[in-house]
Amino acid sequence: MNHLFRLSAGLLRSGTAGLYRRGPVPEGHVSLVVARLFSSEPENSELGQLIKKDKVVVFIKGTPAQPMCGFSNAVVQILRMHGVDDYASYNVLEDQDLRQGVKNFSNWPTIPQVYFNGEFVGGCDILLQMHQNGDLVEELKKLGIHSALLDANKDEQKK
Repeated sequence: MNHLFRLSAGLLRSGTAGLYRRGPVPEGHVSLVVARLFSSEPENSELGQLIKKDKVVVFIKGTPAQPMCGFSNAVVQILRMHGVDDYASYNVLEDQDLRQGVKNFSNWPTIPQVYFNGEFVGGCDILLQMHQNGDLVEELKKLGIHSALLDANKDEQKK
């Protein structure tokens, strides 16, 4: 139990959890701290509900119509190239709690963040890599989304 407490305290101090307590933890509170630290059930949070509401969810700086950073713009452009227009987008610049909350939720330090069917995919770098190696087409197919790039490739081959 001491090992678990030291691990929990270390995670709390490192910023992995949004809760920090100085001094000893009162009797009976260790399980609460551990549950908070190791609970990965997204259903227990507003963010969990947001990311499960749509097949594709992005947290970006700005809006798809007006991204406010190059990385957010890249994510929007990649989705647009694949013909993905029906997705939920949340502007983290409008809400600092959302901005920090999504970072804590995913344990990913940067924005933008992309989710498919409630699962964290990654940021701009991951989405770009998936686009470049063809994995994005496959992942979209799993979501029931037909990539527009498949049609573009067929048109190119006909020429």
